[in-house]
Amino acid sequence: MTDEAVPRPFPSSLSPSRASDFMTCPLLFRFRSIDRLPEEPSAAAVRGTLVHRALETLFDLPAAERTPAAAAQLVVRAFAEMERDEPAEADTMRDVPGGEPRLDFAPLLDAYFAMEDPQRLEPHARELGVSAQLVESFEVRGFIDRVDRTADGQIRIVDYKTGRSPAAAFEAKAMFQMRFYALVWWRMTGDVPRRLQLMYLGNGQQLRYEPTDEDLLSTERKILALRDAISDAAEARNFEPKPSRLCDWCSHRSLCPAWDGTPPPLPPRDEWPMGSSRSSG
Repeated sequence: MTDEAVPRPFPSSLSPSRASDFMTCPLLFRFRSIDRLPEEPSAAAVRGTLVHRALETLFDLPAAERTPAAAAQLVVRAFAEMERDEPAEADTMRDVPGGEPRLDFAPLLDAYFAMEDPQRLEPHARELGVSAQLVESFEVRGFIDRVDRTADGQIRIVDYKTGRSPAAAFEAKAMFQMRFYALVWWRMTGDVPRRLQLMYLGNGQQLRYEPTDEDLLSTERKILALRDAISDAAEARNFEPKPSRLCDWCSHRSLCPAWDGTPPPLPPRDEWPMGSSRSSG
Protein backbone atom coordinates (compact mmCIF):
# COMPACT_ATOMS: atom_id res chain seq x y z
CA MET A 1 0.00 0.00 0.00
CA THR A 2 1.40 3.42 -0.96
CA ASP A 3 1.20 6.59 1.11
CA GLU A 4 -1.20 8.12 -1.43
CA ALA A 5 -3.59 5.17 -1.00
CA VAL A 6 -4.02 5.78 2.73
CA PRO A 7 -7.04 8.03 3.38
CA ARG A 8 -7.11 7.73 7.16
CA PRO A 9 -6.72 10.92 9.22
CA PHE A 10 -3.81 11.50 11.55
CA PRO A 11 -3.86 11.73 14.47
CA SER A 12 -7.02 9.84 15.38
CA SER A 13 -6.49 10.56 19.07
CA LEU A 14 -4.47 12.79 21.34
CA SER A 15 -3.43 12.65 24.99
CA PRO A 16 -2.21 15.54 27.15
CA SER A 17 1.39 14.33 27.00
CA ARG A 18 1.47 14.00 23.24
CA ALA A 19 -0.27 17.37 22.84
CA SER A 20 2.40 18.89 25.07
CA ASP A 21 5.10 17.18 22.99
CA PHE A 22 3.90 18.84 19.78
CA MET A 23 3.60 22.25 21.43
CA THR A 24 7.12 21.82 22.84
CA CYS A 25 8.70 20.48 19.64
CA PRO A 26 6.99 18.90 16.61
CA LEU A 27 10.02 16.69 16.00
CA LEU A 28 9.82 15.36 19.56
CA PHE A 29 6.18 14.51 18.87
CA ARG A 30 7.25 12.62 15.75
CA PHE A 31 9.97 10.68 17.57
CA ARG A 32 7.58 9.62 20.33
CA SER A 33 4.29 9.16 18.47
CA ILE A 34 5.34 7.97 15.00
CA ASP A 35 8.86 6.53 15.26
CA ARG A 36 8.19 5.34 18.84
CA LEU A 37 11.90 5.66 19.60
CA PRO A 38 12.98 4.19 22.94
CA GLU A 39 14.06 6.57 25.69
CA GLU A 40 16.40 5.90 28.57
CA PRO A 41 14.43 5.93 31.83
CA SER A 42 15.52 8.56 34.34
CA ALA A 43 15.73 8.07 38.08
CA ALA A 44 13.38 11.02 38.61
CA ALA A 45 10.74 9.58 36.27
CA VAL A 46 11.00 6.11 37.81
CA ARG A 47 10.74 7.54 41.33
CA GLY A 48 7.65 9.42 40.22
CA THR A 49 6.11 6.21 38.87
CA LEU A 50 6.75 4.41 42.17
CA VAL A 51 5.20 7.18 44.25
CA HIS A 52 2.19 7.35 41.91
CA ARG A 53 1.65 3.61 42.31
CA ALA A 54 1.90 3.90 46.09
CA LEU A 55 -0.62 6.74 46.28
CA GLU A 56 -3.00 4.84 44.02
CA THR A 57 -2.89 1.66 46.09
CA LEU A 58 -2.91 3.53 49.41
CA PHE A 59 -6.67 3.88 49.03
CA ASP A 60 -7.07 0.11 48.82
CA LEU A 61 -6.32 0.06 52.55
CA PRO A 62 -8.93 0.71 55.24
CA ALA A 63 -9.02 4.41 56.06
CA ALA A 64 -7.36 4.03 59.47
CA GLU A 65 -4.38 2.24 57.89
CA ARG A 66 -3.54 4.97 55.36
CA THR A 67 -0.47 6.20 57.19
CA PRO A 68 2.94 7.49 56.07
CA ALA A 69 4.50 4.17 57.12
CA ALA A 70 1.99 2.24 55.03
CA ALA A 71 2.63 4.49 52.03
CA ALA A 72 6.39 3.91 52.39
CA GLN A 73 5.83 0.16 52.37
CA LEU A 74 3.74 0.51 49.23
CA VAL A 75 6.62 2.30 47.48
CA VAL A 76 8.95 -0.55 48.45
CA ARG A 77 6.41 -3.06 47.16
CA ALA A 78 6.03 -1.12 43.91
CA PHE A 79 9.80 -1.19 43.46
CA ALA A 80 9.89 -4.96 44.00
CA GLU A 81 7.23 -5.35 41.31
CA MET A 82 9.21 -3.09 39.00
CA GLU A 83 12.35 -5.18 39.57
CA ARG A 84 10.37 -8.23 38.47
CA ASP A 85 8.52 -6.69 35.52
CA GLU A 86 10.67 -3.74 34.38
CA PRO A 87 14.26 -4.44 35.49
CA ALA A 88 15.82 -1.76 33.27
CA GLU A 89 13.67 0.92 34.89
CA ALA A 90 14.43 -0.43 38.37
CA ASP A 91 18.17 -0.29 37.68
CA THR A 92 18.02 3.49 37.30
CA MET A 93 17.53 3.67 41.08
CA ARG A 94 20.97 2.13 41.71
CA ASP A 95 24.32 3.91 41.57
CA VAL A 96 26.00 0.70 40.41
CA PRO A 97 24.55 -2.52 38.93
CA GLY A 98 23.50 -4.85 41.70
CA GLY A 99 23.86 -2.14 44.36
CA GLU A 100 21.29 -1.05 46.89
CA PRO A 101 18.54 1.11 45.35
CA ARG A 102 18.29 4.78 46.32
CA LEU A 103 14.56 5.34 46.26
CA ASP A 104 14.63 8.77 47.97
CA PHE A 105 10.86 8.88 48.28
CA ALA A 106 10.44 10.03 51.89
CA PRO A 107 10.32 13.80 51.15
CA LEU A 108 7.65 13.25 48.49
CA LEU A 109 5.44 11.25 50.83
CA ASP A 110 6.00 13.76 53.64
CA ALA A 111 4.82 16.52 51.30
CA TYR A 112 1.75 14.52 50.31
CA PHE A 113 0.65 13.86 53.89
CA ALA A 114 1.21 17.53 54.75
CA MET A 115 -1.20 18.53 51.96
CA GLU A 116 -4.08 16.16 52.70
CA ASP A 117 -5.20 13.38 55.01
CA PRO A 118 -6.04 10.25 52.99
CA GLN A 119 -7.93 8.83 55.98
CA ARG A 120 -10.61 11.43 55.30
CA LEU A 121 -10.97 10.65 51.59
CA GLU A 122 -12.74 7.97 49.58
CA PRO A 123 -11.93 8.62 45.93
CA HIS A 124 -14.55 8.02 43.28
CA ALA A 125 -11.88 6.61 40.92
CA ARG A 126 -8.12 6.18 40.66
CA GLU A 127 -5.88 5.86 37.60
CA LEU A 128 -9.00 6.26 35.51
CA GLY A 129 -8.81 5.85 31.75
CA VAL A 130 -11.04 8.40 30.00
CA SER A 131 -11.80 9.18 26.36
CA ALA A 132 -14.27 11.21 24.34
CA GLN A 133 -14.81 11.89 20.65
CA LEU A 134 -14.63 15.59 19.80
CA VAL A 135 -15.24 15.34 16.06
CA GLU A 136 -15.52 12.47 13.60
CA SER A 137 -12.43 10.22 13.64
CA PHE A 138 -10.77 12.10 16.49
CA GLU A 139 -10.88 11.50 20.23
CA VAL A 140 -9.10 12.86 23.28
CA ARG A 141 -8.01 10.48 26.00
CA GLY A 142 -5.79 9.98 28.99
CA PHE A 143 -5.45 8.61 32.51
CA ILE A 144 -6.53 10.66 35.52
CA ASP A 145 -4.66 10.03 38.78
CA ARG A 146 -7.74 10.54 40.96
CA VAL A 147 -11.36 11.63 40.75
CA ASP A 148 -13.15 12.70 43.93
CA ARG A 149 -16.93 13.10 44.17
CA THR A 150 -18.62 15.09 46.94
CA ALA A 151 -21.85 14.02 48.59
CA ASP A 152 -23.79 16.37 46.31
CA GLY A 153 -22.12 15.01 43.18
CA GLN A 154 -19.47 17.68 42.57
CA ILE A 155 -16.33 16.37 40.83
CA ARG A 156 -12.71 17.18 41.66
CA ILE A 157 -9.94 15.99 39.32
CA VAL A 158 -6.60 15.49 41.08
CA ASP A 159 -3.16 14.92 39.59
CA TYR A 160 0.07 14.21 41.50
CA LYS A 161 3.34 15.74 40.30
CA THR A 162 6.60 14.65 41.88
CA GLY A 163 8.44 17.76 40.70
CA ARG A 164 8.24 21.28 42.04
CA SER A 165 5.44 23.71 41.25
CA PRO A 166 6.04 26.04 38.30
CA ALA A 167 6.70 29.75 38.49
CA ALA A 168 3.60 31.93 38.14
CA ALA A 169 4.36 32.64 34.48
CA PHE A 170 4.10 28.92 33.67
CA GLU A 171 1.04 28.00 35.74
CA ALA A 172 -1.34 28.24 32.77
CA LYS A 173 0.82 25.81 30.77
CA ALA A 174 0.86 23.40 33.72
CA MET A 175 -2.92 23.61 34.05
CA PHE A 176 -3.47 22.76 30.35
CA GLN A 177 -3.25 19.05 31.17
CA MET A 178 -5.98 19.44 33.79
CA ARG A 179 -8.23 21.42 31.47
CA PHE A 180 -7.67 18.66 28.92
CA TYR A 181 -8.90 16.07 31.45
CA ALA A 182 -11.79 18.31 32.47
CA LEU A 183 -12.86 18.61 28.83
CA VAL A 184 -12.79 14.83 28.40
CA TRP A 185 -14.85 14.40 31.58
CA TRP A 186 -17.36 17.03 30.43
CA ARG A 187 -17.76 15.41 27.03
CA MET A 188 -18.12 11.96 28.65
CA THR A 189 -20.59 12.90 31.38
CA GLY A 190 -22.08 16.31 30.57
CA ASP A 191 -20.78 17.66 33.89
CA VAL A 192 -18.11 20.36 34.28
CA PRO A 193 -15.75 19.36 37.13
CA ARG A 194 -16.03 21.67 40.12
CA ARG A 195 -12.27 21.84 40.72
CA LEU A 196 -8.97 20.88 39.12
CA GLN A 197 -6.12 20.27 41.54
CA LEU A 198 -2.41 19.74 40.87
CA MET A 199 -0.43 18.49 43.89
CA TYR A 200 3.32 19.15 43.60
CA LEU A 201 5.08 16.75 45.94
CA GLY A 202 8.47 18.26 45.14
CA ASN A 203 7.76 21.32 47.28
CA GLY A 204 4.35 20.70 48.84
CA GLN A 205 2.51 23.31 46.78
CA GLN A 206 -0.85 23.01 45.04
CA LEU A 207 -2.48 24.65 42.05
CA ARG A 208 -6.28 24.77 42.08
CA TYR A 209 -8.63 25.97 39.39
CA GLU A 210 -12.40 26.02 38.99
CA PRO A 211 -13.21 25.63 35.27
CA THR A 212 -16.26 26.93 33.45
CA ASP A 213 -17.87 25.64 30.29
CA GLU A 214 -16.39 28.65 28.47
CA ASP A 215 -12.92 27.56 29.62
CA LEU A 216 -13.48 24.06 28.35
CA LEU A 217 -14.86 25.22 25.00
CA SER A 218 -11.69 27.30 24.62
CA THR A 219 -9.61 24.23 25.49
CA GLU A 220 -11.53 22.21 22.93
CA ARG A 221 -10.81 24.79 20.22
CA LYS A 222 -7.12 24.75 21.15
CA ILE A 223 -6.96 20.95 20.95
CA LEU A 224 -8.71 20.89 17.58
CA ALA A 225 -6.34 23.56 16.26
CA LEU A 226 -3.47 21.46 17.54
CA ARG A 227 -4.90 18.40 15.79
CA ASP A 228 -5.03 20.42 12.56
CA ALA A 229 -1.41 21.54 12.97
CA ILE A 230 -0.30 17.93 13.51
CA SER A 231 -2.32 16.84 10.47
CA ASP A 232 -0.66 19.56 8.37
CA ALA A 233 2.80 18.41 9.50
CA ALA A 234 1.84 14.82 8.69
CA GLU A 235 0.57 15.77 5.24
CA ALA A 236 3.83 17.61 4.54
CA ARG A 237 5.83 14.79 6.17
CA ASN A 238 7.73 17.53 7.96
CA PHE A 239 7.95 17.76 11.76
CA GLU A 240 10.27 20.68 12.46
CA PRO A 241 12.51 20.84 15.53
CA LYS A 242 11.86 23.68 17.98
CA PRO A 243 15.07 24.27 19.96
CA SER A 244 14.76 25.43 23.55
CA ARG A 245 16.36 24.92 26.95
CA LEU A 246 14.44 21.64 27.16
CA CYS A 247 16.79 20.21 24.52
CA ASP A 248 19.34 19.64 27.30
CA TRP A 249 17.09 16.88 28.69
CA CYS A 250 15.91 15.37 25.39
CA SER A 251 16.75 11.71 24.81
CA HIS A 252 16.84 12.29 21.04
CA ARG A 253 19.13 15.31 20.78
CA SER A 254 21.75 13.31 18.82
CA LEU A 255 19.14 12.74 16.06
CA CYS A 256 17.99 16.36 15.88
CA PRO A 257 18.98 18.58 12.92
CA ALA A 258 19.06 21.57 15.28
CA TRP A 259 22.03 19.85 16.94
CA ASP A 260 23.68 18.56 13.74
CA GLY A 261 21.93 15.19 14.00
CA THR A 262 20.06 13.23 11.35
CA PRO A 263 16.60 11.80 12.09
CA PRO A 264 15.83 8.28 10.91
CA PRO A 265 13.76 8.02 7.70
CA LEU A 266 10.11 8.73 8.35
CA PRO A 267 8.16 5.43 8.14
CA PRO A 268 5.59 4.99 5.36
CA ARG A 269 2.28 6.61 6.29
CA ASP A 270 0.39 3.31 6.47
CA GLU A 271 2.79 2.16 9.20
CA TRP A 272 2.15 5.11 11.52
CA PRO A 273 0.30 4.47 14.79
CA MET A 274 -3.09 6.10 14.56
CA GLY A 275 -2.91 7.98 17.84
CA SER A 276 -0.67 8.74 20.77
CA SER A 277 0.61 6.24 23.28
CA ARG A 278 -0.60 6.11 26.85
CA SER A 279 0.46 9.02 29.01
CA SER A 280 0.62 9.32 32.72
CA GLY A 281 0.17 12.55 34.53
